[in-house]
Amino acid sequence: MSTSITVDTTDPTPPYEQIRRQIADAIERGAFDVGAKLPSVRQLANDLGIATGTVARAYRELEHGGLIQSRRGLGTTVRAAPRPVADLLDEKSRLFIAEARALGVDDAAIVAAVTRNLTPPSR
Repeated sequence: MSTSITVDTTDPTPPYEQIRRQIADAIERGAFDVGAKLPSVRQLANDLGIATGTVARAYRELEHGGLIQSRRGLGTTVRAAPRPVADLLDEKSRLFIAEARALGVDDAAIVAAVTRNLTPPSR
């Protein structure tokens, strides 16, 4: 695999979701070519030291999302082409805005936060 998958046991996010998210993000940013073979469920579970059912669930979620396909005897491969970066930025910014608004933050404060983080720290 051209990207490493890890599971953080201190993270409250379930392990299958950590795996699903890392693989989905890697596919979406183009770290895998369409057709690239992923490790078997058993191999990835062994590498991560977790139950095979955990990896199987992550793979099922990815398959339902159309990002991978599993075929008996052929393994699991990447199905989806990477999404354009502009699409990813739009999606991530919508999520950020929704989370900020849920905290009660107004649009001016959201813009200010983004601007602050775009500007390199002064020395």
